[in-house]
Amino acid sequence: MDTAEIRRRFTNHFAQNTTVGEHTVVPSASLLLDDPNLLFVNAGMVPFKPFFLGQETAGYPRATSIQKCVRTLDIEEVGKTTRHGTFFEMCGNFSFGDYFKEGAITLAWELVTKSVADGGFGFDESLLYPSVYEDDAEAVALWKRITGLPDDRIVRLGKSENYWSMGVPGPGGPCSEILIDRGPAFGADRDWDAGDRYLEFWNLVFMQDELSAVRSKSDFDIAGSLPHKNIDTGLGLERVAYLLQGKDNMYEIDVVFPVIERAQELTGRRYGADPVDDVRFRVVADHVRSGMMLINDGVTPGNEGRGYVLRRLLRRAVRSMRLLGYGDPSLPELLPVSRDKMAEGYPELVGNWDRISRVAFAEEDAFRKTLQAGTQIFDLAAGEVKQSGGTQLSGAKAFALHDTYGFPIDLTLEMASEAGLDVDEQGFRGLMAEAREKSKEDARRKKGQHADTSAYRGILDANGPTEWLAYETLETESRPLALLSGGAPATVLGTGEVGELVLDRTPFYAESGGQAADAGTIEFDGGRLEVLDVQRPVKGLVVHQVRVVDGELALDGAASRLLQARVDPEWRIGARQAHSGTHVVHAALREVLGPSALQSGSYNRPGYLRLDFGWTQGLTPAQVHDIEQVSNQALRADLPVGWQYMTLEEARDWGAVALFGETYDETKVRVVEIGGPWSRELCGGTHVDHASQIGTIVVTGEASVGSGNRRIEAYTGVEGFAYLARERDVVGQLTGLLKTKPDDLVGRVSDLVERLRAAEKEIERTRVAQLLAAAGEVAAGATRIGAANVVAHRVDGAAGGDVRTLALDVRARLAAGEPGVVVVLGVADGKVSIVAAVNDAGQAAGLSAGALVKAVGPLVGGKGGGKADVAQGGGTDVSGVDAALAAVGAEVARVVGA
Repeated sequence: MDTAEIRRRFTNHFAQNTTVGEHTVVPSASLLLDDPNLLFVNAGMVPFKPFFLGQETAGYPRATSIQKCVRTLDIEEVGKTTRHGTFFEMCGNFSFGDYFKEGAITLAWELVTKSVADGGFGFDESLLYPSVYEDDAEAVALWKRITGLPDDRIVRLGKSENYWSMGVPGPGGPCSEILIDRGPAFGADRDWDAGDRYLEFWNLVFMQDELSAVRSKSDFDIAGSLPHKNIDTGLGLERVAYLLQGKDNMYEIDVVFPVIERAQELTGRRYGADPVDDVRFRVVADHVRSGMMLINDGVTPGNEGRGYVLRRLLRRAVRSMRLLGYGDPSLPELLPVSRDKMAEGYPELVGNWDRISRVAFAEEDAFRKTLQAGTQIFDLAAGEVKQSGGTQLSGAKAFALHDTYGFPIDLTLEMASEAGLDVDEQGFRGLMAEAREKSKEDARRKKGQHADTSAYRGILDANGPTEWLAYETLETESRPLALLSGGAPATVLGTGEVGELVLDRTPFYAESGGQAADAGTIEFDGGRLEVLDVQRPVKGLVVHQVRVVDGELALDGAASRLLQARVDPEWRIGARQAHSGTHVVHAALREVLGPSALQSGSYNRPGYLRLDFGWTQGLTPAQVHDIEQVSNQALRADLPVGWQYMTLEEARDWGAVALFGETYDETKVRVVEIGGPWSRELCGGTHVDHASQIGTIVVTGEASVGSGNRRIEAYTGVEGFAYLARERDVVGQLTGLLKTKPDDLVGRVSDLVERLRAAEKEIERTRVAQLLAAAGEVAAGATRIGAANVVAHRVDGAAGGDVRTLALDVRARLAAGEPGVVVVLGVADGKVSIVAAVNDAGQAAGLSAGALVKAVGPLVGGKGGGKADVAQGGGTDVSGVDAALAAVGAEVARVVGA
């Protein structure tokens, strides 16, 4: 049974169910959700968390979905086991206060055991073992009654295996898993810890408890029962696929293995012939698919967060192909194969292919250059080890190659072996473990953010949602509901103090969608507050950060007091101009560069906007000019601006652009359009009524903000005109100074620059000539130490290249058949440059330029090194130059025995 058919059968089983009722089919959410705890969606229930946490009410009592997921904690294990994969699909059915244990068990068992001819999966009942939480007697009884299985086929396990929670206070409950016995070849009889023998492929979570404290997976406090019991199940699509397709692991199923087949063709190696190569083939298949799905959802390679995960996946795939013997670009050969197999479930891969391929191929090109640069860095490190007489590259150096330069450890091991060196793998692994633990600690710290919202949740539960009137008015009479200081409830704020105020209604726009929060004031009898920020810490609640400007705000006894909340009208006008301007620039960007130039992030405040978009190369001046021109033509055409509400599916059908990483309500979204279909975006921001009200759009810059990401910045409205006025003033001053016309200004400045460069080159030639002219005199002043001619010389006003040039020229003037040593110390701008040069006879006598630099470097507060013939270094202590020059003679005398 192919994967697409498994997907269809699962969805149909729940969508058309008559036992407990039809389930609403919910499309997969993006892999990127606005969740402080997660880099990526890592489980099928994640999009439904607000319903399970009680933050939102589901619009349906029952749901089913096939959710794309990514897990990255075990990237190094990918390919080594049947269970570890980064991208996977989780099939789930969910009940929100509707059916519970009996319904969930019945539905799961029916689909799993029903014959293929009747629309089921047709698993052999004799191979199936339900597991339960050891204290869940109710589940045991239900499994026996519903399935007819004897007691010894019900596996009882402890909290760590069969009790579920989110890892934070909130809902939890026992769970049941359906295990399949794969036979004695995979482990011992009834060894439930042998994950490959008794393989779990469906987990049923019975969400029934309210947890008040969660200290670990098996250590928590149960405060009581949930008022509404929920069901959350997860069936691993890839696991079911390889079980039904008769394969040993997820890498051999129909939607993954074709990538391995193509890799075999490219490398000339055969999957199944060598266990080490097999792991590499699996890494390629997994990472190519995972990387493609991440790019599809808007991730671009970077050095932190989601971007770093994507970069690591793509580079591991490329590296694995290299280890398999394929040195040419591999992603252009492999990605299309994965696209064709995954497109049935995700047809948007075809529409997004131009962007996906551009980002992925550019990353491979960048990595190939990194490999080249990393190889040079490795060679230097290996040379230092050999020169010092060592045989092992330190773990710190290997970690630096990995962490700083993206150089894989397996490549370092391979090259070290070729160079006759070992690598301190233990030290490397220790540093990697520290980095990984730091990452986990950061994640654990982030998890506390659920608890941080408890105060806001209490306010929302007590008073209901804020009446938000930012679209309708700039001023409201509002009643204060709550006051917080330092995150804790407060009753009073004095003059100058900052706190948070919750009103029953507000005209203030809360920061979201890239638009900065409104500014303004809140006035009350005897005082005034300045609004510093406006946020929505939990859905439905608007919180104002305020500073008391006059008076004292006391909440006690103020329940009936009305406050005057006023948005600064000038601020709002500027904000509307900037946000509408962002939409205009986005539409212009897509018109000039093509539909694959999609916004990946934005920020706008009054008079200013910036827009990030996925693009792998810098824009030309002509492209930037065209984007600005198209934008301003839209303003001149006075395109109408409007918005309307519709379902997410209707918005997509209408051609509205949904932004990567944003979470949308499936049943109601707001679509803002400018000029009809020219610009349609899902957006909750404030906007002008006509494009001409933006005033102007002045693009001020375009630059890279990471691999595969560009940023364009612009001014709008009055700020845009002010920018142009400043530029006009600069042009006026320059034309006055250069006594030329504005149209001739560029040519005049270019001419001056060329003349200046020519003069600088002439000055440089004269300076070098003067420096070298002194080389003969310096060489003539050589001191004889034993059999060696030694020059230790200070030159003021020279640094870097000049010092090196002088040292080499002086060395060339010393007698060729006699040992010769030259050490020149240049002093410039309070710093010391050191260059040592030793001729062939000197090296034969045991003298080394590298050793000389190491000897004198500490005397000028620095260090250095290099080879035996030439070495260089530097320092910051000019007062030590004389001592350093004296040390040269001492070091030479020590070596030659004078």
